[in-house]
Amino acid sequence: MTSLTTTPGPIGDGDLVVNEVAGVPGGIGADARARRADALDAWLRAIFPQRERIALVAVGGLGRRQCAPYGDLDLVLLHNGVPGTDELAASLWYPIWDAGLRLDHSTRTVAEALSVAQDDVKVALGLLDARHVAGDPALADQLVRTATDHWRRTAVRQLPRLREITTARWETHGELAFLLEGDLKEAAGGLRDLGILRAIATAGVTDALRPAVHAAHRRLLDTRDALHQQVGRRVDRLVAQERDGVAALLGLRQLPLGAADDLPRPDPGDGGDGDALLRRVAGDARTVSHALDDAWRAADRLRAGRRRGTDGRPLRRPVARDVVEQDGELVLARTAIGARPDPSLSLRVAAAAATTRLPIARATCEWLAAYCPPLPAPWPPAARAALITLLGAGPGLVPAWETCDRYGLIDGWLPEWTRLRSLPQHNPVHRFTLDRHLVQAAYEASRHTREVDRPDLLLLGAFLHDIGKGLPGDHSTAGAPLAEAVAARIGLSAAEAALIGTLVRLHLLLPDVATRRDLSDPKTVAGVAERVGDTTTLDLLHGLVRADAAATGPAAWSDWKGRLVAELVARVRTALDTGVVPAPPAPDPALVVGPLPVLHLGEDRVSVAAADRRGLLATVAGCLALHRLEVISADASTIDGRALVECRVQPRYGLAPDPIALSADLRRAVTGDVSVTQRLRGLALAARGQGAAPRVVWHREAATDAVLLELRAADAAGLLYRVSCALDEAGAQVRAARISTLGADVVDAFYLVGPWPPDAERARIEAAVLAAV
Repeated sequence: MTSLTTTPGPIGDGDLVVNEVAGVPGGIGADARARRADALDAWLRAIFPQRERIALVAVGGLGRRQCAPYGDLDLVLLHNGVPGTDELAASLWYPIWDAGLRLDHSTRTVAEALSVAQDDVKVALGLLDARHVAGDPALADQLVRTATDHWRRTAVRQLPRLREITTARWETHGELAFLLEGDLKEAAGGLRDLGILRAIATAGVTDALRPAVHAAHRRLLDTRDALHQQVGRRVDRLVAQERDGVAALLGLRQLPLGAADDLPRPDPGDGGDGDALLRRVAGDARTVSHALDDAWRAADRLRAGRRRGTDGRPLRRPVARDVVEQDGELVLARTAIGARPDPSLSLRVAAAAATTRLPIARATCEWLAAYCPPLPAPWPPAARAALITLLGAGPGLVPAWETCDRYGLIDGWLPEWTRLRSLPQHNPVHRFTLDRHLVQAAYEASRHTREVDRPDLLLLGAFLHDIGKGLPGDHSTAGAPLAEAVAARIGLSAAEAALIGTLVRLHLLLPDVATRRDLSDPKTVAGVAERVGDTTTLDLLHGLVRADAAATGPAAWSDWKGRLVAELVARVRTALDTGVVPAPPAPDPALVVGPLPVLHLGEDRVSVAAADRRGLLATVAGCLALHRLEVISADASTIDGRALVECRVQPRYGLAPDPIALSADLRRAVTGDVSVTQRLRGLALAARGQGAAPRVVWHREAATDAVLLELRAADAAGLLYRVSCALDEAGAQVRAARISTLGADVVDAFYLVGPWPPDAERARIEAAVLAAV
């Protein structure tokens, strides 16, 4: 990569723009961005054709003089009707392309540029950043002044279209404040939204660019600079594996408790605290999002005008006790302001906002933060009822909660929230930070409130289920007493608080057992029934499991997982209702009659019956892996000399295999065809999974007639086949296997028939399994 100079010539490599300016590698910060802009300006002037009545105008990052280390160029060749503009443009664009720079360009007259801006609000916004670089300054100035004046005159009319485009972008990219791997530019609260704030401020609708917004903008730009330097190319998505490196470049770390704030920043080579970076990005994105929300509402009021009654006063509509709607926002009733405030007032306002889906006025939030007294312990019934209403409000919950959090109201309700706010979650299946995950879980739980006896406890349990995260030890165990304390503080009875603690302690029980244990084993069902205790708790846990998964992300749930959990719940319910554990389901009758082999291929099931022999499970698993089918569960049994293998499967890459080819391979494999066996041996030599060292965990009392071996390892194609072969060669008989995938890792459970093996035998089997991984 060569340094950018002020003379024509190569200045980049690939899609890179600048990596060294004035001796600052990569260049992080406002000064570095300005130096990059100066260097680019000088280079563009040097290659600019010397002609009259033309000008080169920069928009985008160069127009704002906020050039990222690996950004692109947005340029307009402006002319006044001179002939040969296509040749002029080519003489300018080709040297830029030859230098390896990414370029977005156009060639227009002032009238053409304004005409496009009138029809395309995104072009209109871009021209607000226009800046003269080379050529006729008067021509460039004409465009800048006219575009700005046109925007100010038409902004109120164009803002609805801009808001529609912005909302669509948010739906695609999510909210930067709550995402674990957000796009610094396109996500809500990112750099793109700051451009919209500038446009609204330019239109004079509201003063959206307050000092806090400027500071957030600067830090987000610094973070993008560091991300570009860390990765070595243009990228705006802050993925988990880059966070520590970016944090180091920015000098971010979490100080030890009691440490001085003026400790020297760490050297970039020392590594950084990615969690501290994520929390800072979340705070800055919140600042931007809040400012934009205020700006949109100001624009709405300006466009609609204030509604007034016959007496000239603003129209006010009561929506709840002490809460009225005025100009599309919720404000306090005059009687509420004049009287001594009720401690539950802020919660009741939040509940009203969530149920009506109307925003709370900024002045009202500030008043509540300043004058609403703290809640006593335990809370009064009105406050507790308002919290449950808020949590169960559905789509209105998230925006109402975020508004209250913005003004510090949440910390007054729940002191624990300070620790949870913007806390990263390092499991790759999670898409949200912890605080948003908890609020989202309550929202998802509202979909299941009609299925349980205590919908209030479902909402509260979903909201508190991960309160123990970030603390030492298992978060379910650590979180249970914290959740009970919160439940007692808000006024629940001792029995109700204990039930909330039980929900938090057991919120992973159903999915863990359903995906890792044999549901046909009576001991599995009896164990869950004993821990749950009653059907009320079982139903609450079932609702909580689904809410938690939906709030986690698409990788946390699937149809097959839902069916497994539902099957477990049904069997446990029978045990709790009757006191009798349901008998294991009988094998498919079609597998136990007729000539061998017998094959049944369903949408998500593969069943095989063959002559009894060792290694049949491994053979079937390997054949399914050859056809890119993942085995979710497998059961092996023997009836009257027949070996039966029944597997639940799903396509590894989303595409179902050819059933004819799969059936043919299975038939040949189970009858010992050498050609298929050789292909399976090749699968055994395939690339293993990466990551931490695999681990084997033994469970002595988990099954009725077997010992449970649990393998925790990185996921890899053919893993079940390799491990099944290893167990078979070690002399262990597998009667069932359960495969649970957690991101890039798996927890595979194997039921080994027989009593608890001696220490030496367990060590030998364990070594064989680990060698196969």
